[in-house]
Amino acid sequence: MRGRQGLAQEVHRRLEGRRRRGLRPPTHPSPSPSARRRRAAYLFCLPGLAFLALFLAYPLFYNVWTSVHDVRLSGLLGGAERFNGLANYRTVLDDPAFWHSVRLSLVFTLGSLACQFALGFALALLFARPFPLNGLLRSLLLVAWLLPPVVSGTLFRWLLDAESGAYNALLRAVGLDTLSRDWLTDPSTSLAGVVLANIWVGVPFNMLLLLVGLHTIDPELHEAAAIDGASPWQRFRRITLPLMRPVSVTVLLLGLIYTFKVFDLVFVMTGGGPVDATRVLSLYVYEVFFRFFRFGEGAAAGLLLLVVPLLTGVFYVRRLRHEDARGGAT
Repeated sequence: MRGRQGLAQEVHRRLEGRRRRGLRPPTHPSPSPSARRRRAAYLFCLPGLAFLALFLAYPLFYNVWTSVHDVRLSGLLGGAERFNGLANYRTVLDDPAFWHSVRLSLVFTLGSLACQFALGFALALLFARPFPLNGLLRSLLLVAWLLPPVVSGTLFRWLLDAESGAYNALLRAVGLDTLSRDWLTDPSTSLAGVVLANIWVGVPFNMLLLLVGLHTIDPELHEAAAIDGASPWQRFRRITLPLMRPVSVTVLLLGLIYTFKVFDLVFVMTGGGPVDATRVLSLYVYEVFFRFFRFGEGAAAGLLLLVVPLLTGVFYVRRLRHEDARGGAT
């Protein structure tokens, strides 16, 4: 008992001393500057998060909901959507037209990527060396990338026209009339015409990123190799290609994500025809949605369309983290 009374008297004495000195009893500590900065950072992020939730997360979740319901035009207007599980996915995967579109998308994507990367790399090597009008020519090449895809598609539709197209006029001018044809209405050449237009659109993007990568290579490496007697091809194979591998992978992955989902360029040029010769996967999804009004199946096909870009994006992000970790370790 005496111990408790002594402890109480000691606490009372200390509080009385604080009061006399003008000190207040201890309260909860105020937030540190770092905590206040974190709160401010969260507040600044709120508009961006709200934008993503409204225009990305909500449409995505609604698309997932639609893909597991039997949603058609009549049911949509009447508000009667029946849950049917994975039936829409089974219907899409059993549709031969879906797999035909997948094959066309793969051919379109791989053909475009190979030519875009090869031509972009060649142009990057050209513009990496100083010569007169280097900057002007490089700026002119960027026009193809800056134009909207609808404009580029319209331009190539005119160029490849059978009657007034510039390409056929050039063939007739050099005496190759037998090779002229309507490139976009012939099922055997329509996909090649669309790939050609997409190559023209994508080459400047590849050239720009690869040119930036070439400028990061130390010129002294090439100079030392040249002094040791290495030929230009050996310097390219032993120095340029290995050091450009991270940039090259990034360019190819970004090109794959963009090219696999191209819609506007193909739609403007051919509309998916003739006889479904250019109906890539994005056009298949569009037709199921807006031509046949099978919204549930269209939502399922749209989610399947996201598989390749999504997996590519995950691989790209993991590779970037790996490169950052390896760079930090060195």
